[in-house]
Amino acid sequence: MKHSSLIIALIGVAAAASTAAVSAQSAVTPYGLIDMAVVRESGGSAGPATKLTSGVSVGSRLGFKETEDLGNGLSAMFVLENGFQGDTGTIGQGGVLFGRLAYIGLRGRFGLVLAGRQYTPEYLVVAFADPFGSGYVADSKNIVATSGNAFSRMDNTVKYLSPTFAGFTVELAAAPREVSGDSSAGRQVGGSIAYAAGPLQVRVGYHNRNNDTATVKNTENGRNAVVAAVYDFKVIKAHVLYGANRGLNSSVLRNTANPFGQATAPVASTDSRDMLVGLTVPSGLHTLLVSYIRKDDRTTLDQDANQIAIGYRYTLSKRTSVYAVHARIENRNGAGYTSGNASESGTGNRGTSVGISHAF
Repeated sequence: MKHSSLIIALIGVAAAASTAAVSAQSAVTPYGLIDMAVVRESGGSAGPATKLTSGVSVGSRLGFKETEDLGNGLSAMFVLENGFQGDTGTIGQGGVLFGRLAYIGLRGRFGLVLAGRQYTPEYLVVAFADPFGSGYVADSKNIVATSGNAFSRMDNTVKYLSPTFAGFTVELAAAPREVSGDSSAGRQVGGSIAYAAGPLQVRVGYHNRNNDTATVKNTENGRNAVVAAVYDFKVIKAHVLYGANRGLNSSVLRNTANPFGQATAPVASTDSRDMLVGLTVPSGLHTLLVSYIRKDDRTTLDQDANQIAIGYRYTLSKRTSVYAVHARIENRNGAGYTSGNASESGTGNRGTSVGISHAF
């Protein structure tokens, strides 16, 4: 019943947006993307699995956006973006109606101020550096630490994005956890600096998560710092990333159900380093993607992991592409990293996918 009510509500929003666009010539724009792939997962204790999965390369979504010109260089805007599973028709992000994005904001000469559910600046740096865009079965989230309270997103967020000055752009974000009597419990803050000059792009990101709750105090903060660069040689694009993660929830596992059936379940690292190197090789309608990721666990458990991935994408049109990607993870000393994708955490250390993505 819960999912049925949410789906009915989403259909109602879509109908209202369409009516407004026709009768009042509103600037509300419906948009979306649907991705579907056959995925083969193997290496887990439950055995291999072959399935049809939605949101493998990127999450399937239905969204609504609008920008209104207020005059004098000022404009108002909003984005509401729902995630869904095309293979089953169910809502993603744990059943949250607009679980991907939900924010409103003002744009002016001062930059852009947004309020609502949004991506963390640190995660956007990671996604920028990943040749696979933090998706496919080669998803950097399989190993590289994610920030936020919902695997790369923060609720209750106020974000500021600056104009570009001499190639530099600044992004700042803060989110209270709204705990009565304790303004710091659950609070998250983060930011990033981006620089672009011709073929070179460099970004630095930071995130700090307070792990206190209304009843549990004095827990260790989770802290993530990352630096990334992409250089476009035209015939090839090079990607590099280095990240440092410290504290509770600084490097959570995507699959926490002991997927390899070990006598002692894997433990999320509280002190680790991440490294990524990758290549994008475009050739007309064809694109070759390659990445190598290493997790260096600095705790006494020393649960390191490596992921190597290769993929191919063929562009059928501006909105449609097909792809094939394979990734393999080597876990060490009882580590439990799994080959997931943009929408799923994965069940084993190997993943292969063949799929199609269409934007509308």
